[in-house]
Amino acid sequence: MKFFNFHTHSFSNQSDVLELVNQYPQEFDASIPFYSIGIHPWYIVENRLATDFEIIESKLKEINCLALGECGLDKRIEIPMDLQQTVFEKQLLLAQTYNKPVVIHCVAAFQEIIAIKKSLNITVPMIIHGFSKNEQTVKQLLENGFYISFGKYLLKNLELESVFKSVPNNRFFLETDTIEENIDVVYALAAKYKDVNLEELQKQISSNFQAVFKTDLI
Repeated sequence: MKFFNFHTHSFSNQSDVLELVNQYPQEFDASIPFYSIGIHPWYIVENRLATDFEIIESKLKEINCLALGECGLDKRIEIPMDLQQTVFEKQLLLAQTYNKPVVIHCVAAFQEIIAIKKSLNITVPMIIHGFSKNEQTVKQLLENGFYISFGKYLLKNLELESVFKSVPNNRFFLETDTIEENIDVVYALAAKYKDVNLEELQKQISSNFQAVFKTDLI
């Protein structure tokens, strides 16, 4: 594989791209080769949680389920934070049990996510997807063991260049999430910012992938 797309919501079936496709329990598509599965804070439905968790746990046992998520906390939605936190913590404990990395959705709740990681003693890799914040925030996340994934905001926000450059090469991933651009566009900009050629960047992300996912698919 030449490219790894850390987080996308659509499977493009490109031969040179390994895609970690986000799946939701109630909409699971078994035809997707590699995926993450989790309860997004936007889509928490209390009377469905038991079923959702049963599905997630069954999929975490599968070899082509590479990660749990996306899951996390979002302070800009109406779902109560205590419910969000309960659902998030339960998913983290499942990830720990099945030794799967976690794809994190975080909006205005970085301190809470750091605190939960510490309080639950989560040791599996946790990756903040779609990062768009400042160097101070990224520094604190890195100091607490998180990985950082960049995508649409890297393309849209020129101010993220310095933030991206500040992240060590062994601690980041690249993604498309919901944008129309292909992952190679994100790779091209990332290579430019890191002042490396494309092949070097591909090798670095392949190394990061192997470190986090404990497999050599790419």
